[in-house]
Amino acid sequence: MSILTRISEIESEMARTQKNKATAGHLGMLKARLAKLKRELITPKGGAGGGTGEGFDVAKTGDARIGFVGFPSVGKSTLLSNIAGVYSEVASYEFTTLTTVPGVIKYKGAKIQLLDLPGIIEGAKDGKGRGKQVIAVARTCSLIFIVLDVLKPLGDKRLIEKELEGFGIRLNKKPPNIHYKMKEKGGINFQAMVPQSELDAELAKKILSEYRIHNADIILKEDCVTDDLIDVVEGNRVYIPCLYLLNKIDQISIEELDIIYKVPHCVPISAHHKWNFDDLLERMWEYLRLVRIYTKPKGQLPDYEAPVVLNSDKCTVEDFCNKIHRTLLKQFKHALVWGSSVKYNPQSVGKEHVLMDEDVVQIVKRV
Repeated sequence: MSILTRISEIESEMARTQKNKATAGHLGMLKARLAKLKRELITPKGGAGGGTGEGFDVAKTGDARIGFVGFPSVGKSTLLSNIAGVYSEVASYEFTTLTTVPGVIKYKGAKIQLLDLPGIIEGAKDGKGRGKQVIAVARTCSLIFIVLDVLKPLGDKRLIEKELEGFGIRLNKKPPNIHYKMKEKGGINFQAMVPQSELDAELAKKILSEYRIHNADIILKEDCVTDDLIDVVEGNRVYIPCLYLLNKIDQISIEELDIIYKVPHCVPISAHHKWNFDDLLERMWEYLRLVRIYTKPKGQLPDYEAPVVLNSDKCTVEDFCNKIHRTLLKQFKHALVWGSSVKYNPQSVGKEHVLMDEDVVQIVKRV
């Protein structure tokens, strides 16, 4: 029996099963079984068919990477060429491949790579079309733009989310706050630090037994569901911020536009008329959570033209030094920092100091 047949059988059994306390254990086991089969589908045994495909993977450049995902003819290509054409310092961008088209824009001092991924079709996660390779590239992005036609957004949105979820991509979610560690003996040690609405020790044991895990420590630090525990056990999930771009707003009324603006994570645009691009780029910057650090050579003014761009969860002085050159830490004595991360300007700090956006840093080396 093929993997796809087994997946559809499990999905239909889950749809038939009533959801209540008595069936929670059975549903948990089915979900775990489904996650294992989907993993096999994504990474086949022996590596056959596991490649990225001709022209799909593009060399990562710049400070962040944004993937445009959507069904064919929703305006992804128009949007990319108009954004890259309007906001890029270089108007032409390299059409190095026939499939994934890369463009680069410079915004607030950061270089951001834009990838127009080929239109995905329903069933991409099951290997239909070339959707599998498209979603594999989407997993490497810092932010995903899901481009939707404003006239039929909800149906397309659900389908694309389902495809991405099937590939272990979690949109606009944080990793579950679960401590999970396998051990050699001692059985399953289950602890819940907060009251749980769904998971208990018995259900956790049933899920882990599906993975043939009989010795492990599990500590739940928030209210978690079955899917959260499965995600942690699988260990191959990626958590990516996402913006939904509702394109073709020139075809709807002002009243409808007001309603769209209230939907979370949504930005209404018109790629053809270049409407609302300023708001789109501001939201993009907010979701990327980048930090700009300016360098200051000794006795000179800070260089405000070319900031060192770091991710907000990796922005210590040590990360800053590594981004410039890895040998810099060997000569590091201390750093002088001006900006919002320090009390005094300048302040002498060590390599563990966490920097904030638009700080100015001068590295003092050992003599």
